[in-house]
Amino acid sequence: MSKETAGRSPLDQLNTLRHSIDNIDAAVIHMLAERFRCTKAVGVLKAEHGLPPADPAREEQQIVRLRALAHDADLDPDFAEKFLGFVIREVIRHHEAAQRR
Repeated sequence: MSKETAGRSPLDQLNTLRHSIDNIDAAVIHMLAERFRCTKAVGVLKAEHGLPPADPAREEQQIVRLRALAHDADLDPDFAEKFLGFVIREVIRHHEAAQRR
């Protein structure tokens, strides 16, 4: 039990934790939006210069780096890799669309 929830009713503790989760979810969404703004610019740059939409070497570096970060943060590295894989697939889809424009 944390200092913030000590001595409080279970319902109060639950509400406090849920409020924190809601704030974290909002931050995650805003961070993903910022990430996609950056990757959109990358996609435009790649399209303008005839570069391929995917960069497997960069993707592998990112997987290794984020698995290590996940491990250090006590987050399941397999989950982090799956999450990153989903994000990378979406970025590549956006980059492929930029190539067609």
